[in-house]
Amino acid sequence: MRNERHDERLSDDELELFLQYLHRFANHDLDLFALMQVGDPEDPVYVSLRRKPETGVDPSAYRRP
Repeated sequence: MRNERHDERLSDDELELFLQYLHRFANHDLDLFALMQVGDPEDPVYVSLRRKPETGVDPSAYRRP
């Protein structure tokens, strides 16, 4: 792996530090994803991110201030 700014190879210490940060942020994202899935198995909740509301939803309920 190379440092593009200085056009040189990363040292073993730099590579290890990079991998630690990468691991930390990946775990954080996975934790957030797991939190989004938590819910009552008998009454699940689904989240969708869309530019338009689902069919049957009043668009005026989502007006921006």
